[in-house]
Amino acid sequence: MARLVMKFGGTSVADIDHIRNVARHVRREVDAGHQVAVVVSAMSGATDQLIGWCAAALSNRQIFDAREYDAVVATGEQVTAGLLAIVLQDMDVNARSWLGWQLPILTSDAHTSARILEVNGSELIRRFAERQEVAVIAGFQGVYQQTGRITTLGRGGSDTSAVAIAAAIRADRCDIYTDVDGVYTSDPRVVPRAQRLDKIAFEEMLELASLGAKVMQVRSVELGMVHNVRIFVRSSFDRPEDIDPRGNPPGTLICDEGEIVEQQVVTGIAFSRDEAQISVRQVEDKPGVAAAIFGPLAEANINVDMIVQNVSADGKTTDLTFTVPAADYQRALDVLVAAKPAIGYARLDGATDVAKVSVIGIGMRSHAGVAAKAFRALAERAINIRAITTSEIKFSLLIDAAFTELAVRTLHSLYGLDKATA
Repeated sequence: MARLVMKFGGTSVADIDHIRNVARHVRREVDAGHQVAVVVSAMSGATDQLIGWCAAALSNRQIFDAREYDAVVATGEQVTAGLLAIVLQDMDVNARSWLGWQLPILTSDAHTSARILEVNGSELIRRFAERQEVAVIAGFQGVYQQTGRITTLGRGGSDTSAVAIAAAIRADRCDIYTDVDGVYTSDPRVVPRAQRLDKIAFEEMLELASLGAKVMQVRSVELGMVHNVRIFVRSSFDRPEDIDPRGNPPGTLICDEGEIVEQQVVTGIAFSRDEAQISVRQVEDKPGVAAAIFGPLAEANINVDMIVQNVSADGKTTDLTFTVPAADYQRALDVLVAAKPAIGYARLDGATDVAKVSVIGIGMRSHAGVAAKAFRALAERAINIRAITTSEIKFSLLIDAAFTELAVRTLHSLYGLDKATA
């Protein structure tokens, strides 16, 4: 017998028929003798509708009260949890729905983007033992203890809820059911020969998620790594009756590096078109210049990624080039224009027609020349590299957006991922 957390996203619970399909997945695990907690998202499109209602309710104010916003948008998951519990009971499965404040899931007071501080899983564990009861938990939400107000966790919050609950109840595994059947070496829509990975290390998944892969949310992977919660990404659209709960269903296990016997040098290629490049030209090369540039951007909550500095021939001035999310491009330019007296630059240059391509793999730690191979391969394809950043297990390249797909496919083949078996 195992203890499992099963998480189902919005497309998996899109309507009553989909919810019945989810219930069959849950019953399969219950019939196999497992203790089960289920975490659900709002039905597909429900959260967007709730957000729209919040916006429509405003007439005299530009910004709504974040506490009331959370009270509204958290109801999407509440509906799904109640409906799934009803369907499970109709199938003679003992089930009970739970909201975030009932466990409780304690969070910070940052409404709309709260962070989980603690989850109390003792009552769930007691009910597993005494009642064999399935817990159906509304994801994406918690409670700020000091005020008792409902909070929401931001984008991908249900994944984060699921992993946090798995840690709290000491689950053997957290299954993330989604509309894909696992984590691939790259986006199959761009790389038709992309392969599904059987296993991937937490660190690699964290890099993939932060660099453009949309299968998992970054915070949920971080939680899994910190608490060593094994996460299994699998499809909710496989027929529940065709899956042997004691076998090895299709999917990708995100786990500790030690569980992966044969680790490839490169595990995956991620990319993001949501990038913009800004160059601050001819600033005086002296201490404090970087702080004068990046300090105001940080105060404006603009995330800066790749940074390259070039010193002029005379050694007196320097150029600083960096990237920001495309959505923050104009705002970043406005911040830098306002800060020009403190920075003292000659001009600003910018571009939004850029993309970031990243190569990720724990095997890079023990292999030299991995990045050099990429530079040669891209040069042979006449793809110019605008900027480079590296870490222990990845490197990222900024290129012209028009070459994104060509670059991704080239690197995918270069590192043998077309026939990956990891």
